[in-house]
Amino acid sequence: MSDPMAARTEHSRTGQDAHPPGRGHHAGRRAAGLAALRSLFTVTALVTAYYLLPLDDLHTTGALTLLVGGLLAVLLVFSWQVWAIVRSPHPRLRAVEALSATLGLFLVLFAGAYYLLERSYPGSFTEPLTRTDALYFTLTTFTTVGYGDITARSQAGRVVTMLQMAGGLLLVGGAARILAGAVEAGLRRQHHEPPAEPDADDDTATLDREDGP
Repeated sequence: MSDPMAARTEHSRTGQDAHPPGRGHHAGRRAAGLAALRSLFTVTALVTAYYLLPLDDLHTTGALTLLVGGLLAVLLVFSWQVWAIVRSPHPRLRAVEALSATLGLFLVLFAGAYYLLERSYPGSFTEPLTRTDALYFTLTTFTTVGYGDITARSQAGRVVTMLQMAGGLLLVGGAARILAGAVEAGLRRQHHEPPAEPDADDDTATLDREDGP
């Protein structure tokens, strides 16, 4: 009858051969690549939708509805992303995806609001805004660059701009802290999970080796 200790040693060596040391590294690189691709796809889809949506058919009421509904959508997307980070096997990568989706939606939302505001009330800005101009003004406002080539002149334009400034501060400060907390919660959840049960085939093979001649 074979030695049980030798059988366990052989089984352990077999398990090591089945899972080479570099496998985890390659899996991590693959997950990071997929996360980067999903983030790029999300941002591209949002910008494409911004240029393709029939915003020209909306008027003042539609612009207000877009802004309020869009801000609610940002909160919903952000809340869902926080939940997904905690449940994800890769919390840090999921946080990058969450930030890109939330930030992209936030910027596209205000770009659409500026574009509709200029169409509904011409002269709200120092120059007429195309969709590209509105997106450009949104980015310069968010990054606090403020070249001064496009500025809000009307009261409504300045109110929307102030809303973006306040929302940007909350997004950079508060949302980033929430995402970091979600990442920590996801990592703690992984550490507290019980190890995976061995496969039935592995158990059967081990018992056969122990009971063999």
